Amino acid sequence: NTIVVLWGDHGYHLGEHGLWGKTTNFELDTRVPLIVRTPDMKAAGKPSRSFVELVDLYPTLAELAGLPITKQLEGKSFAPILNDPTATTKTVALSQYPRGGGLMGYSMRTRTHRLTQWVHLASGQIRATELYDYADGLIESKNIADTSPELVEQLSAQLVSAVKLAGGRNSEPSADR
Repeated sequence: NTIVVLWGDHGYHLGEHGLWGKTTNFELDTRVPLIVRTPDMKAAGKPSRSFVELVDLYPTLAELAGLPITKQLEGKSFAPILNDPTATTKTVALSQYPRGGGLMGYSMRTRTHRLTQWVHLASGQIRATELYDYADGLIESKNIADTSPELVEQLSAQLVSAVKLAGGRNSEPSADR
């Protein structure tokens, strides 16, 4: 009757991009280990490619333990994935990381891309945009934001909506450019 969860609080650069430690919204900093084992799970030992965020741990554990889940939570239970690794509970994962000058980087990872917008917290204006395509691997080597304005616009609207739905995190990115 024991549920076991093993996770890390953040990823870690080991020299990639010339960086050491947790200092970015890049994939290697935002991807974390997460292993869950429950007595009744049907897909024990099977990996999933579904997006899961650490804010999803509490609602998942509450559901598995038969406890009530309040509607105020940011997270969403990923219990369905434990029985069917092909199940999808989220289509994106969010992260944020501060930068000097009063900037907060709001980042959204989709199956194929990562959009990060650097928002000046005092004014709410987007000061920089990064867009990476993961078709060639998980190391962000080329910012394609300038050459993909339509995709930036589409993902930016999705990011603003996702951050608002997630309770605003610390502050919401502005739709102003």
